[in-house]
Amino acid sequence: MVNKERLVELFLEMISVNTPAKQEKVLVDIIQPKLESMGLSCVRDVAHLVTGGDCGNLIATLPGNVEGAPPIFFSSHFDTVEATPDIKIIVEDGVIKSDGTTILGADDKGGMSPIIEGIHTIIEQNIPHGDIQLLLTVSEEIGLLGARYIDQGLIRARMGFVLDTGPPVGTIVVTAPTQETLDVTIHGKPAHAGFEPEKGISAIQVAARAINRMKLGRIDHETTANVGIINGGKATNIVCPEVKLRLEARSRNVTKLAHQVTHMRDVFEDVAEEFGARVDVRVNHMYDGYRLSSTDDVVKIANKAAENLGLPTGLREAGGGSDANYFNSFGIPTCVLATGMKQIHTHEEHIAIDDLVRSANWVVEIVKVAACEAGK
Repeated sequence: MVNKERLVELFLEMISVNTPAKQEKVLVDIIQPKLESMGLSCVRDVAHLVTGGDCGNLIATLPGNVEGAPPIFFSSHFDTVEATPDIKIIVEDGVIKSDGTTILGADDKGGMSPIIEGIHTIIEQNIPHGDIQLLLTVSEEIGLLGARYIDQGLIRARMGFVLDTGPPVGTIVVTAPTQETLDVTIHGKPAHAGFEPEKGISAIQVAARAINRMKLGRIDHETTANVGIINGGKATNIVCPEVKLRLEARSRNVTKLAHQVTHMRDVFEDVAEEFGARVDVRVNHMYDGYRLSSTDDVVKIANKAAENLGLPTGLREAGGGSDANYFNSFGIPTCVLATGMKQIHTHEEHIAIDDLVRSANWVVEIVKVAACEAGK
């Protein structure tokens, strides 16, 4: 159905471009003319004025040729979790990977390239469709910032599909957690570590004791917590007077999340008091979770399309956020579609060409199924 060679060529072109968060403009400048040459109207918002990046989100619109079909959108993000300035791409046995010195960038170019090929196929084959928008975002990997600050006035779609999770292609993420982060500063007291260590209060010891006492990792089937960043200390002969930490907690149950965050704050405060130190804890709300059901139109359309193609189907729960968290918070029902990206955020990341094709065909079939709604 879709053009496999054209899809692979596009994917290879995209992953060859280095696009860490806040440096996506070089690829946006490549993709926008491609979409415009296909007949989509494109506009960039000014989200980068808030995110600090070099480019805003790209919003592309293809007017429908069927009246009454629900307007839908597809979404993926330009940025990758790490920079790939000297990427070396290997295509072997139907699998695309890097040489192991960098990530591949299939997260999320393995979602964006099938979207673009799917739309290309729809136009080329004059497939009936309603209004379709592409919400191609920036700075997703550093807190969903592009989606958070997207110009909502440019979104006309009533439901959406984000291609941004791992296989099997055909499965659908229908729920994801709420996330909060904690920025913690522990204030100890400096002293010479050799002459009078007893006069100091080690912020490192306070941090270590608190972390050891804290519930971390997998809390339950809905909740996780992690210490991600620790900074502190200047020399071995100084009792460390200050440590900064960044932690996170996430849960698909907001009550459990609140309990976990309170626990983490309380542990820091209790341990600081025991040592005679002082602690500042700032809690940051990152994004809201969401929960869809099998009866929601957006899920039914995606599931029906997968069934039509003979793809494995199933509804999944996610432990991480995506741009869908923000789109759902805007009141636009949005599910996440599985792609072929495997071992993402590692240098072993790879994707099968067949999965790229499956994803692109799924995009086309979703459009067909959604257009059928016009006749009901």
